[in-house]
Amino acid sequence: MLHYLKFFNFYIAVLFGLTAIWIGGSAIYVGFGIYIAFYVLGDAFLGDDLSEPPLLNARLLKYMLYSALPLSLCIVTTALILVVTPDTPLAHLLLAQYNIDIMVLKPDVTVMHIVIAVPFLALMLGGVATVVAHELVHRVGNRVSVSVGRWLLAFSFDANFSIEHVYNHHVKVATPDDPATAPRGRNVYTHFILAFIGTQRAGWHIESKRLKKKNQSMFSWHNACIRGWLMSLSIACVSYLFAGVYGVIMFIALGFTTKFILEIVNYMEHYGLVRDPRQPVRPRHSWNSNRRISCWTMFNLPRHSHHHAQGAVPFEKLKSLQDSPQMIGGYISTMGLALVPPLWFHIMDKKLKHWDEHYASDREREIIATMQK
Repeated sequence: MLHYLKFFNFYIAVLFGLTAIWIGGSAIYVGFGIYIAFYVLGDAFLGDDLSEPPLLNARLLKYMLYSALPLSLCIVTTALILVVTPDTPLAHLLLAQYNIDIMVLKPDVTVMHIVIAVPFLALMLGGVATVVAHELVHRVGNRVSVSVGRWLLAFSFDANFSIEHVYNHHVKVATPDDPATAPRGRNVYTHFILAFIGTQRAGWHIESKRLKKKNQSMFSWHNACIRGWLMSLSIACVSYLFAGVYGVIMFIALGFTTKFILEIVNYMEHYGLVRDPRQPVRPRHSWNSNRRISCWTMFNLPRHSHHHAQGAVPFEKLKSLQDSPQMIGGYISTMGLALVPPLWFHIMDKKLKHWDEHYASDREREIIATMQK
């Protein structure tokens, strides 16, 4: 049972974070600091989780994943409460019809509190919505799982991740044709822009080919890419009804910050790795991590080497693969390093040199030599 309970860590982290936001004021600063420290220090001092227990209660695991949807709604609602004003449609309706003043729910916050709250909430949303959605959209044979995953991704304008990630990234990872794989020397800020454009273009191209085979129009409800953007638009409309123009601005800020976090994760999971596109994806084509807190709060996402070697394997069956290329540390600490390009390059140049010498095939070394000319 303890192996099931450890994956409920995300509840503890998010409920703590939301409590700090609802208290408001300086509690937001303190809560954000504790939240980051929980991940960084937990990973640093608690070491690796190398256990691979058989988790056979499929129903419990399913409910655990699906519970991310209401929890994500709580995160987004909390964000909107921070910017709600008395003249917004919902506030006006509740006061006029039911004599309920929604403003009493709003925490005591300043503009600076809100500025800090956005990345705080985005980390929570990324850890719940994006991570769980990543697991669900891989279950391509289960329409409910994919649908829930797409709605979770719609909070960060990324429902079409379900198309590009599964049918493009997993096929072309560690090659120049994969927009989610950052080549050597590219910083994370440039990568975000190029990856955002590239993944949208790739998803549209995949959907175009699918619809062409079915003789269906690209500009119709059959297009999953269009439906994906409409999903995010519908959430933006609800945000307007809830908190007016400020609600839409908050939703956009929260969504794109969450999307930025996803691309940081993509960046550090595959940075600089090279693969001969004629060869299958191997564990060596992803940076792996077995840090306890990261694995427990992210449904084993850090066990990325096994995930890419066998993309259909569910999170509870992913192996630790200790002999695969290892990431610098846990996910949050590695994300922090990625945000400082000079420090990132200094550390990763050494790790890539080791990868070239101990993991790369002869053909991959030839590709690297060509890239460096």
